[in-house]
Amino acid sequence: MTHNNIYEYLYLAVNAALKAGSKIMEVFRSDNFEVEQKMDLSPVTIADKAASKIIEELLSSSGLPYLSEEEIFSPYDDRKNWDLFWCVDPLDGTKEFIRKGHDFTVNIALIDRNKPILGVVYLPAFDSIYFGGKSITARKYEQVKNASVSNIIKNSIQLPFFQNNEKFVMVGSHSHLNAETKAYFETVFEEKGSGNVEILIRGSSLKMCLIAEGSADYYPRLSHIMEWDIAAGHAICEAAGCKVTDWNGNQLIYNKPDFYMPWFKIGRIQ
Repeated sequence: MTHNNIYEYLYLAVNAALKAGSKIMEVFRSDNFEVEQKMDLSPVTIADKAASKIIEELLSSSGLPYLSEEEIFSPYDDRKNWDLFWCVDPLDGTKEFIRKGHDFTVNIALIDRNKPILGVVYLPAFDSIYFGGKSITARKYEQVKNASVSNIIKNSIQLPFFQNNEKFVMVGSHSHLNAETKAYFETVFEEKGSGNVEILIRGSSLKMCLIAEGSADYYPRLSHIMEWDIAAGHAICEAAGCKVTDWNGNQLIYNKPDFYMPWFKIGRIQ
């Protein structure tokens, strides 16, 4: 893939994320949407489905295969031969969305074989977008509404823009703050002193964006998560100089027979 190609894909992904986010906010403000349960008992709304269709349509011009949480998955015998493909979570943080929180995102990643090389994360309720990847420095643009895609890419701010937090700031999940995570937090409190540690509990891939921008230092994930939940944030974090590994320090692998990710950790320093 050439340098020009990656910027063409970035333009496509940013545009798709913005259009999907606009539809999500339309549903969010309507107060009139039904919540269904998928087979894994996770919730899904009309916003998830509509955003997925918008993104799939807008990314189709790339000619690349497409993997989305809300669409029918291609069998692994086909997927294992994909070199370059899109990995999408059209509405990450559906539980946040349903309870009228603001920590939900649109996640679009470009995967090269087993590794994310481009990520776009749009936060519609905060009207800000993050992006970055291989040969593209991690960047953020705020007040996205009415800005052109070209202007967003050209005038975004390079990450990280926070370097040294007064305390060691860790992020945890609103919906997945399980016993293992709480126990791990306690070990860090003991090691560093509780007065030197701060915990931010946030939703969706926003947690990864906080690491990329430097407003948080460490994201230990000790609970269930899927490839599409973290692929875009993974690319952005690495582009911002962060280290992303499984719990044993190994590279995370994408496009597996199933889509479950192991426990992982992301930090500016590990």
